[in-house]
Amino acid sequence: MNQGPATTILVLVGSLRRGSINRQIAQAAIDQAPNPVRMRLFDGLGELPLYNEDVDTGDVVEPVAAFRAAAAEADALLVVTPEYNGSIPGGLKNAIDWLSRPYGRGPMSGKPAAVIGASLSRYGGVWAHDEARKSLGIAGLRIVESIRLSVPTKTLDGRHPAEDADLVRTLCGIVEDLAAEVSA
Repeated sequence: MNQGPATTILVLVGSLRRGSINRQIAQAAIDQAPNPVRMRLFDGLGELPLYNEDVDTGDVVEPVAAFRAAAAEADALLVVTPEYNGSIPGGLKNAIDWLSRPYGRGPMSGKPAAVIGASLSRYGGVWAHDEARKSLGIAGLRIVESIRLSVPTKTLDGRHPAEDADLVRTLCGIVEDLAAEVSA
């Protein structure tokens, strides 16, 4: 990757659980990010109130303001999410709703986004990843369709994702490809 200005990628993890495989995958991607890519994990999805247009006027509550500021400062978005009951986790959907406003002028409107993750399902969360891509696209982000990774958790065989050399290489490529989309 060329050494140009730093690219900032905002990372959202759909699972709020501290020890989740998806959090571990996100951290492995962050730890392996090539220079000059900076990755920022936004760890406050659980603090965002449910989206309500009645409260989305003027000054919003601090967690929403912090989230929107992080999104505005980022050049791209990487979502790492499991699949809950065949769809995306509620907290992630709520975050996407906050990102989508103000309508047509959200803080990540037009910026590239990719969705990856792991799940207990034998397909690794494909349904959730497709749903997240759809919602993000409607929210105004530019979905990078070529970036896909859905990991069935049983393939990790109890190992931490950072211990899987093939997965780490794949994550490095994903980060590089997403960063390249910023200037595309």
